[in-house]
Amino acid sequence: MARIAGINIPTQKKLKIALTYVYGIGNKVSNDICLKANVDSNARVQDLSESEIKNISDVISSSFLVEGDLRREVSGNIKRLKDLGTYRGVRHRRNLPCRGQRTHTNARTKKGKAIAIAGKKKVTK
Repeated sequence: MARIAGINIPTQKKLKIALTYVYGIGNKVSNDICLKANVDSNARVQDLSESEIKNISDVISSSFLVEGDLRREVSGNIKRLKDLGTYRGVRHRRNLPCRGQRTHTNARTKKGKAIAIAGKKKVTK
């Protein structure tokens, strides 16, 4: 099993797909890493040599912010917004969408399960 950036990446998958299992690496960055490391992106992870895996790890550690460091930076940015009291920070604090989405309906993923309010429905006779 190949271990890159502290993550065990799946060995049966192609390299360009397997690298996306690392937080902070998507399809484009995965292809960029393969080009910089001079490794075929369509090769299976199990077929790679130790030197190729080391090249990939070196490229990732030198050029990209991934996993723990990236998570720490993102959470630090959110904490900074909260401390400053910006609009986005207040939305994060209240656990509401902060990028302009509507909340009258929808936003259930961010807000959580709907809570019924007694006496809200109008009774028709």
